[in-house]
Amino acid sequence: MTESSQTALNRAGIQSSFDVNALRAQFPILKKRVRGNPFVYLDNAATTQKPQSVIDVLNQYYTDQNANIHRGIHYLSEQATEAYEDARSRISKFINVPSERQIIFVRGTTEGINLIAQTFGRQRVRSGDEILISTLEHHSNIVPWQLLAEAQGANIKVIPIDDRGVLDLDAYGKLLNDRTRIVALSHVSNAIGTVSPIAEMCREAHQRDIPVIVDGAQSAPHMKVDMQALDCDFFVFSGHKIFGPTGTGVLYGKDKWLRDMPPYEGGGGMIQSVTFEKTRFLEYPARFEAGTPHIAGSIGFAAALDFVEEIGMEKIAAYEHGILQYATEQFSQIDGLKILGTAPEKAAVLSFILDDVHPHDISTFLDQDGIAIRAGHHCAQPLMNRFGVAGTARASFSIYNTREEVDVLAASLRKIVRFFKR
Repeated sequence: MTESSQTALNRAGIQSSFDVNALRAQFPILKKRVRGNPFVYLDNAATTQKPQSVIDVLNQYYTDQNANIHRGIHYLSEQATEAYEDARSRISKFINVPSERQIIFVRGTTEGINLIAQTFGRQRVRSGDEILISTLEHHSNIVPWQLLAEAQGANIKVIPIDDRGVLDLDAYGKLLNDRTRIVALSHVSNAIGTVSPIAEMCREAHQRDIPVIVDGAQSAPHMKVDMQALDCDFFVFSGHKIFGPTGTGVLYGKDKWLRDMPPYEGGGGMIQSVTFEKTRFLEYPARFEAGTPHIAGSIGFAAALDFVEEIGMEKIAAYEHGILQYATEQFSQIDGLKILGTAPEKAAVLSFILDDVHPHDISTFLDQDGIAIRAGHHCAQPLMNRFGVAGTARASFSIYNTREEVDVLAASLRKIVRFFKR
């Protein structure tokens, strides 16, 4: 562990007894070898690997509990229903939600934002209204609002950033006006790691009675997210980015909005009664959970959060900050390498370019050494355009990554530099 890593840990009151190797042993996939090399997985912003405890929960469900939920009057259905609703309760506590009913299961952040846009958004936004987003957004927090704006005759306004990738809060304040109906913001940029001051931005929007939707896909895995402290109106995050199964996610909403929102989809499980003349719908959360959900996935999602809480979110944040600092120091010593996104508040993401080397080539070369990163526009093309690049290479870190893996990455990048300088 580096001096900078240890300093970060000590600031959080965490001592060097943290055993990353013991933690890594809980992730079976990290034992792999890729092309004859130890597997170095640095694509965590895309999806995280899964600990054995989550894998075991999925296996147990399908081995011992598999049944449909809520409407089955038999033993297995009762067991599955209890486990599913217990997962909802555990997730509500993880993000400090007043009522577990305010937790709606979705397939991920993308579906959650689309649900909000097509229900709450259609209720609220009219011709000439404005929806405010930022330059930092993932496509999943741009395209749904564009679709809504086109359908309703509304306009999209964009909060600019500076050259470090930090939101211009003065511009944000000026963009808020009597026509602003919705503010939709990422808590952490998936492409460059910028952490935005969401609580402060919510306070400013709420002074004008403007609701704020927060994309928490990249914040929930890296820091404590507390709905009472943030005071956002909606918060969405994905299970697969925080050690849980793919195809899982959660939408949190304030009661004052959820209770009047119309259904997003129609089908079984969300109805009170159906006739050919009229359908009456259940209250939330059932109203927004039509059909058979990803039952095992939601139970596995809760198990992943149990895994996180056992480690401690403060410990995770401090350790990852130390890894980020160390990697930033190593990258600064590589000829021709430039980091995009140098905000003072960052999550564990390093997005970079190398002189005269395409990001896809960087990723291909690194893969030969068993190193997995991401290359491209990261579903953030407007942000890439702001920096004047088509895409970047991105190394994103998690709690199981090590200083030694950073050293392997840096050594491979130096090999790439040497190769292209020949």
